[in-house]
Amino acid sequence: MTVTVLLDEAGAEVLAAACSEYKPGRELPLVEKLRRRYDATLVTTAVTQAALRHRAVAKFGADASRMFFTPDGLEQATRTTVGRHRAVRLATTMPGASVVDLGCGIGGDLISAARAGLRVTGVERDPETAATARANLAALGLTGEVVVGEAESTDLTPYDVVFADPARRADGRRVFDHNAYSPPWTFVLDLLERTACVKVAPGIPHDAIPAGVEAEWISDSGEVKEAALWSGRLYGGTPRRATLLPSEATVSDAPEAEAGPVGQYIYEPDGAVVRAGLVTAVATAVDGWLLDPRIAYVTAAKYVATPLASAYEVVEELPYKEKALRSWVRSQDIGTLEIKKRGVDLDPAQLRKKLAPKGSASATLIITRIGRDAVAYSCRRLADHR
Repeated sequence: MTVTVLLDEAGAEVLAAACSEYKPGRELPLVEKLRRRYDATLVTTAVTQAALRHRAVAKFGADASRMFFTPDGLEQATRTTVGRHRAVRLATTMPGASVVDLGCGIGGDLISAARAGLRVTGVERDPETAATARANLAALGLTGEVVVGEAESTDLTPYDVVFADPARRADGRRVFDHNAYSPPWTFVLDLLERTACVKVAPGIPHDAIPAGVEAEWISDSGEVKEAALWSGRLYGGTPRRATLLPSEATVSDAPEAEAGPVGQYIYEPDGAVVRAGLVTAVATAVDGWLLDPRIAYVTAAKYVATPLASAYEVVEELPYKEKALRSWVRSQDIGTLEIKKRGVDLDPAQLRKKLAPKGSASATLIITRIGRDAVAYSCRRLADHR
C-alpha cells in the first residue's frame, strides 16, 4: 500500500494511533495490538510510516511528524538544513522564480523552495513517490504541483530555474562515478547550459565541472553532504566555493601558502573546504602555513578560532612506531583516544585496538606525512566553532 491510504479519515486515524504508541524495536507488538481494532494491511502501512517518521527526525526535525515517507525516499532526501540553504540562495538571487525539480523524490527540496517563496513543480517518475511528495506539500500547508513523468522528457520552457538531483544508486548500491548518474551526465551538462542548480556527490572531479559553472561543496556540522552546481543567472562568480552549516561560513578564494615545521597548533580543514581545494584559505584565516604542500593540514604558532577548521593544540611529537605509541598511551593513562590521519595508510580503528587505551584520560593522535616520513602528534582538541 502507498501513503495515499493514510490520507483519508480512516487511514489518518490508524496512523495517529501508530505514531502515538510507536517505540523503536517494538514494531511487531504494536502491529499485533492495532490489528485488534483496524484493518491488518492498513496497520502494517501505518506502523511502517511511524517508523520512517521516527528516523526522519534527524533530517527533517519537527516536520517529520507531519510528513510521509518511502524507505528509499527518506534515504535519498536532502537534509532540511542543506535544502534550506540552497533554496534561500536561489530565492535571494531570483525572488519568486518558478522552479521545476526533476526527480523530486518525496519532496524535501520542494518544501524548502516553497518556503523560500519560490513557485515549485516537482517531476517524479515513480507514482508512489510522487504521491508522497504531493502529500508532503499538503501536510505542511505549502503550494506546489507534483506530476508523474521523466526528467528527460519534461518541457523546461515554462520555468525560470531547473533543479535536478540525479539518482546516484544502481542495484541498491551507491554510485560514485558521475558518468553513471541517472539521468545521465550528458543530460546534466545540457541543464547547466541554462539557469540551473544540480545536486551532485561531493566526490565530483573538478575537471568534470564545465567552465562558467560554480561548484559549491556544502557540509553540515562538519559532515560533507553534497556539491551543488550553479549555472546561468545562479552562477556566483567563482568556480569553487565551500559553505559550512550551520554557521553559513563560506570561502571561495585559495591564496598561496608556504609549508613549514609544525607550530603550536594544527588545524584540520572542514571536509567541504578540502573537497573544494581551498585548504590554503584556512592558512590565511589563522595566519599559518601547511604542514606539507600535498596534505590538508594547516599549522600555526597561535590559536585563532575559525569555522573553517577544527583546531588542536600540539602537546608533543611522537615516533610513528606502534611500540612507542603504546608506551605513550600507558604513560598518559589514556582511555579515550581519537585518531586522525591524512596521507598515511592506516585504519584508525585497528590502530586504536592495538594501542589498547584503558585509562581515564582523553587525547587526540594526529598521524600524517611530511615529505616521505610519517609523523605523529599528541594533541588536545579545542572548541569547534563550526
